[in-house]
Amino acid sequence: MLVIELDRQNMEYDVQALVKAFFPDEQVEVLVPESRADKREKLSGDIKVRVMSGESQAEIFLASELGGKSDSTAFLENGKAAVRFCWTKSGEKAGKEEFKAYLYGVLSRFTGRQLPWGMLTGIRPTKIALSLLEEGQSRQETAKHYIKRYFVSDEKAALAVDIAERERRLLSGVHCEGTQGRGYSLYIGIPFCPTTCLYCSFTSYPIAVYRKQVDEYLNCLLWEAAYVAERFRGEILDSVYIGGGTPTTLEPEQLDRLLGGLRQLFDFTTVQELTVEAGRADSITEEKLKSLRRHGVSRISVNPQTMKQETLDLIGRKASVVQVEEAFRLARQIGFDNINMDIILGLPGETSRDVQHTMDRIAELSPDSLTVHSLAVKRASGLSQWIQENGTAALRNTDETMAIAAEGAEKLEMHPYYLYRQKNMSGNFENVGYAKEGKYGLYNILIMEEVQTIVALGAGAITKRVYPDGRIERCENVKEVAQYIERIEEMIERKRVLFTD
Repeated sequence: MLVIELDRQNMEYDVQALVKAFFPDEQVEVLVPESRADKREKLSGDIKVRVMSGESQAEIFLASELGGKSDSTAFLENGKAAVRFCWTKSGEKAGKEEFKAYLYGVLSRFTGRQLPWGMLTGIRPTKIALSLLEEGQSRQETAKHYIKRYFVSDEKAALAVDIAERERRLLSGVHCEGTQGRGYSLYIGIPFCPTTCLYCSFTSYPIAVYRKQVDEYLNCLLWEAAYVAERFRGEILDSVYIGGGTPTTLEPEQLDRLLGGLRQLFDFTTVQELTVEAGRADSITEEKLKSLRRHGVSRISVNPQTMKQETLDLIGRKASVVQVEEAFRLARQIGFDNINMDIILGLPGETSRDVQHTMDRIAELSPDSLTVHSLAVKRASGLSQWIQENGTAALRNTDETMAIAAEGAEKLEMHPYYLYRQKNMSGNFENVGYAKEGKYGLYNILIMEEVQTIVALGAGAITKRVYPDGRIERCENVKEVAQYIERIEEMIERKRVLFTD
């Protein structure tokens, strides 16, 4: 365990994220002045990193057993390597950025490593490029900003700028706040799955257990939708995304009821994209796909995660590789011309050869888009327990595996169009969406770049209201299905409060 002691609460996330990125095999705990006494007492004997600051300086102490080596910027104090950083008078935000840069440099020298995304710890690194390009900076100037200020690699800087330029073009046809009229998008959450995958921490419930509650859940979902439809009457609905969970765990008649109900409530004439995550091949049938087509669904996902059967068995995805391929071909036969596939790099035991095998099988199917995820270890997932029992040695995501996926997407004539990062991500890499021209996922860009209000319905859904000045306010629905059903009026009231001007 690696314990960090801070005396500045507002640095907690950034320091923890940077230290974890350099020491991915360590469990990282953070102590701040507000930490409970019992936690402080439990962890105080294990402190290996201490960040102390005053009005004029901050000090970082790194225990020598971390494997660090001192240089001209470090000195030894009581057997521990330490470095000092002067906190500037230029304001809290500027001081925070300067301190992160200095801490990154210290950790990089101590470990002999550089991170692909440098000192950036946020989940939306492309927002920096979007902002700079909007200000009139050139592509070269924007990439240089990433490299010089944030220590991002040349490759990742170029990727961020490439995606930002593409996003600007795609967003030009969307009704974003502060631009051409008022627009919004809808997220509909279906929190049921055939089973829960080993790596998953999303709100999802096994359909076999909750089947009797699905109809009542849909009642409440459409009740919530009715309020939103009335509140947003006259505004422009740009995109609708039905996710989960696995929406296709619903029966065909339930899909008909949900999609038909939404079309009765909302004006779909302006909708540019209607996506449904079919996701799990073991939930896909011909009748369900025909229901989706009947209601005008324009984009679906059929997600293998990997084409290695042994890995599918390990992570709890019951559909076989053959079933995934059959489901994809069935969707094509029924008429879907915009199908996404997801894969995850860094799954237990997978090598570069396995990733190449997955990309070769996907190339034979030729999907319209491909989302490449770097495995992120979530505390609430079964994978976290698996790691405690098996260690992290079997989780390998590298520059080579990322390159295999990127090259495979390029051979399919796909371009990167959105990107995001997550905490505790394998290899300190990123998730990238690739798509063929004209098949880009609009909702994916909107949820990442936060330029439009997204109203989210269902258990565990989080609504984000975007104001013209860029300010964002949120309201959350309760996660548990029974609580959502019982407290549906409260969920609607939360939205009423959020959207009262």
